[in-house]
Amino acid sequence: MSDTFLKGQIVRAQSGFFIVETIRGQVTATLRGRFLQGRQETDAVALGDRVLVEVFPDGSAVIEEIEDRTRVLSRKAPGRESEQVLVANLDQAVFMMACADPDPNFRMLDRFLVVAERENLPAVICANKLDLVVPRSAREEFGLYDNLGYRIVYTSAVSGRGVRELRRVLSNKLSVFAGPSGVGKSTLLNAVQPGLGLRTHLVREKTKKGHHTTVVPELFPLKNGGYVADTPGLKAFALWDIEPEELDAYFPEMRDLVADCDFSDCTHIHEPGCAVLEALDKGRIAPERYDSYCRIRLGEEED
Repeated sequence: MSDTFLKGQIVRAQSGFFIVETIRGQVTATLRGRFLQGRQETDAVALGDRVLVEVFPDGSAVIEEIEDRTRVLSRKAPGRESEQVLVANLDQAVFMMACADPDPNFRMLDRFLVVAERENLPAVICANKLDLVVPRSAREEFGLYDNLGYRIVYTSAVSGRGVRELRRVLSNKLSVFAGPSGVGKSTLLNAVQPGLGLRTHLVREKTKKGHHTTVVPELFPLKNGGYVADTPGLKAFALWDIEPEELDAYFPEMRDLVADCDFSDCTHIHEPGCAVLEALDKGRIAPERYDSYCRIRLGEEED
C-alpha cells in the first residue's frame, strides 16, 4: 500500500533517479516501466516535467503520471533519431554567447531562436564577457537581434556589469541557460547568486574550447523566486521535428513577407517573385540571418 500521492516537478535527474520538488519537500523517485515501453521518439521524462509520484511507507517513490509538456527546449539527440528534451515547462530561455574567447557562434544562436519561436518560448540573449571587448563593438555585433525584438543583456562576471539586470530577468521564472562551451554560463550564474556552487572551468588556452563542466541536469532554486537550469556546453544543436516548409515562420524578419511571394511553396532560395529575396537585396534582411535560414533549410550541419 502506498502512503500518499504527491504532485511535483522534477528538479534533478541522474542514472534513473529523479528528484521531485513537492509541497512536502523533495522526493527521490524512479519511473514506472510502462513509460519506457515501445518506440521512444522523445525522452519519457525530463528535467522540469510536472509529475504525480506515489510515495510508499518505506520512503521509496515512483512516478505514476507525467503531465503534458509546455514550451520545451529540445534538440535532435546526438546519434539517434529521437528528441532530447533539455528542459520542459519553461517560462523563458536565456541563450548565452561570449563577446569574445570564444567568438560568438551566431549560427548556433539562430538555431536556438528557431526552437524558441516554434515553442512560443520567450528568449533572452545574454552577451557575456563584455569586459573582453569594447562595449560599443559588442552592441554593434548583437544589435541585429535587438532590432528583431529579442531582449539582450550584456554581462560580465568579472566586472559585475549586467548581473543585476540578469538577476531581475530570472526572478520568479523557470529559465534555462544554453550556449556553446566556454561562454561562462556557470561563472555568470555564480555571480547572479553567490553560493550556487555551479562547477566552472576556464577555457583552455590552446583550443579555445570549454570543458563540459555541467553534467547532471538540475534546476537550481533562486533566492528571488524561480529556478534556473544550467545545461552542458553544446558543440552542436540539431533541430528536431521542424519541417523545411515551416522554417520561414520562425524567422521574424521573414514570416510577414511570405504572403507576398509569387509562389505559395516558395523556398526563398531561388524563385522569381520572392518577397524574402527582394527584402534581402534591399538590406531589410541581414545576410547572416539569411545564410542561417538557408543552411537550416538545406539540412546543412553547423560548422
